[in-house]
Amino acid sequence: VQLQAYGGGLVQAGDSLRLSCVVSGGTFSTYDMGWFRQGPGKEREFVAAISWNGKITYYADSVKGRFTISRDNAKNTVYLQMNSLKPEDTAVYCCAADVRYSLDYYSQASFYELWGQGTQVTVSS
Repeated sequence: VQLQAYGGGLVQAGDSLRLSCVVSGGTFSTYDMGWFRQGPGKEREFVAAISWNGKITYYADSVKGRFTISRDNAKNTVYLQMNSLKPEDTAVYCCAADVRYSLDYYSQASFYELWGQGTQVTVSS
């Protein structure tokens, strides 16, 4: 199973970006999915998660109201729409799949079994 995130870039504060994560080689429609990020000199942190059917979503307080996670099971893709970006959103963003835990521990990276390489998001002030 491979996860590939893309869509990052350099933007200004207040701009928007949409990240995509394509999953190949597995049964994407059965995976709960999450986005995590790691900023410079910071620990990896939870950003958002979505259930396999898209009906349940979770967000970190720091992004609530600005970011939206969604998925298209027909395209094996999970998205992260990021609006009103702030310099503190600068980080490498990674997608991950929760295969076994049904988002019981949605904010904890150790409960996601599959990880993709990240995409860099840089927000200038």
